[in-house]
Amino acid sequence: MWTSGLLLLLGALTWSPYLAHTWTPCTDLLPLDLLSRVLPPSTAATLTQVRMVQSRGSRGFQLAAAAATSLSFPASQIFTNCETFPREFSIVVTLKIKQLAERRSEYIFSLVQEEDDRLLLGLRVSEERVNFLVGAGGRRLSFRGIRLADDHWHTLVLAVSGHYATLTTDCGLPLDLVLDQPVLSSFSTRRSRFYVGSRRRWKDRFSGLLRQLVLLPGSDATPRLCPASKPRLAELSVPEVLVTTPLLSDQQPSVFTYEAEVRVTQGGAPPCSPGGEGQLWFNTLRRDLQICDGHTWTPLLQRPQRLDYVEDYQDVLTSSETFDVEVFSIPGEGLFMAAANRDIHPGSGVFQWVDGRFQLYQNISTQEARAWKHFTLEGQVFLVVANSREAGSELSIIYRWSVVRRRFLWYQSLTTHSALDWEFFTIHNDSFLAVANHRRDSNHNIHSVIYCWNPNSKLFEVNQTLATSGAYDWEFFSIGPYHFLAVANTFDGRSTSITSTIYVWVESHFISFQHIPTEGATDWEMFQIGERYFLAVANSQRVLRHGPSLYSLNSTIYELNRLTHTFIRFQDLLTHSAVDWEFFSVGDERFLVVANSHDGSSYALNSVIYRWQGYEGFVPVHSLPTFGCRDWEVFSTNSSSYLVYSSATSRLSKVFRLKTY
Repeated sequence: MWTSGLLLLLGALTWSPYLAHTWTPCTDLLPLDLLSRVLPPSTAATLTQVRMVQSRGSRGFQLAAAAATSLSFPASQIFTNCETFPREFSIVVTLKIKQLAERRSEYIFSLVQEEDDRLLLGLRVSEERVNFLVGAGGRRLSFRGIRLADDHWHTLVLAVSGHYATLTTDCGLPLDLVLDQPVLSSFSTRRSRFYVGSRRRWKDRFSGLLRQLVLLPGSDATPRLCPASKPRLAELSVPEVLVTTPLLSDQQPSVFTYEAEVRVTQGGAPPCSPGGEGQLWFNTLRRDLQICDGHTWTPLLQRPQRLDYVEDYQDVLTSSETFDVEVFSIPGEGLFMAAANRDIHPGSGVFQWVDGRFQLYQNISTQEARAWKHFTLEGQVFLVVANSREAGSELSIIYRWSVVRRRFLWYQSLTTHSALDWEFFTIHNDSFLAVANHRRDSNHNIHSVIYCWNPNSKLFEVNQTLATSGAYDWEFFSIGPYHFLAVANTFDGRSTSITSTIYVWVESHFISFQHIPTEGATDWEMFQIGERYFLAVANSQRVLRHGPSLYSLNSTIYELNRLTHTFIRFQDLLTHSAVDWEFFSVGDERFLVVANSHDGSSYALNSVIYRWQGYEGFVPVHSLPTFGCRDWEVFSTNSSSYLVYSSATSRLSKVFRLKTY
């Protein structure tokens, strides 16, 4: 059908010596990019009637009202060999329409006789129709049931040949119109103009986004486009500027006004997926502008936040005293918190963040749990618990998240001895778990163990043991190419005034790097401010041979000295049986919060937030009433940032909200 008339004509020309060199087609029968022809060259002045807009991962042009008459070109630019419009052709359009008012029609393009403003051809869309207008005969071909105003990209192919008109949407099933007479008869394009997005007037101009508008003479474009990996964005000829222009250019401005689709919310983040790459999001609560990179939201313009005050936000009632909390996210499921509870029954609770609150999600059987550690390995989510109960076989358990059952299930058991902490880390391509074994019976001078993941057996296996004294905490960190592991040693059986050790990774194992004097050390916290590296130790108590133990004593912040390649004392802070440090940031400000647990007479103490003030070091700025505070964790949601602490002397843990300005 498509080429029969053309082949007969070519055959006649081949056999007729008189006509062989007198006929040529009106065009080269190649795709004619109508959209590119109305755009200015790269050296032209800025064209304010057109905006380049990024939406759902792809770019298109949006026409301003003033573009109704300016986005045009004479038909003679493409019909160079003759003035007759081809009887067989196809039109390819890629567009995106957010919405259309009822009974409103908009022109994608038109071909208009300049002298009398007579419509020769036009392609028009309405709420549920695509209309092809043949002005020369006063005809309108309507394809019904075509809904395009859904805020998604669509590619249409309108093919015209003889008595047939076919519309294919997104490489789907074609919709045919069979007519009693040919769709087009020959007509001249002399003194006519193509108008993109209008019919030469402001009324009925196109309000959506145009990405592609191509006229292909003499052929159906559908076989050249379909099938396609992205049928909604099938490409025959897209203006180069839409494909090559950087998303955010630091060079000279483009000749086009550029913008991206913006979504405005009061806190809640819209989805960011590969289909939404380039989409902008303005958060009215935080007053910041972010861009979707196809996976996550990245800040573009952000008003620096400052901590104003801390407010009591939620009481979290746990099954028993809580020694540790671990806050983490599971992709596709949300934010969770695991609480390490003392009592064996019902065990420890896993809470989920729902509607701005933690709610109990799952109970896991534990043996006087002292700590949780979350980690992701080979695309799977794990939780490992440090069980400290000395009864029978001492085992700590690794649990794995079941995508099917949406629960944490037993995965592997590891032998431990009054375990108080786990640390997960990776070095090069290897993954490790280090356990802090506190004591075995009354012996505190035992080995703690570093396990390595075996990718063949899919299990953790013993890799190295290190001599520790009442180990309480591990902290892994890297500085440049060097990897370190610090242990907080608490008690050697006689005294708490002992050294804690920093190890460095050398040739597939850890060796001693530096010994630091500590007083019943319970926690290390490593953090970086600018190019400076710090280690804060929480000193819990000094056991005296004569008289009561001392609980109010200095905890110390150490800084890495690049000349001596050692950590040296930077600042002492008075604490009260400190058992945890937590470093966090709010805007450009840096903070440390300490868990003060006991002063020798009471567990009802203020834990303190310190703010970094450069030369002055850390200064106290907020005091938070806590009771038996054991652990601090900081976490953020789309709407705010929070601090949560666990209580080792009551069932009540608390969430505080950080109020900023």
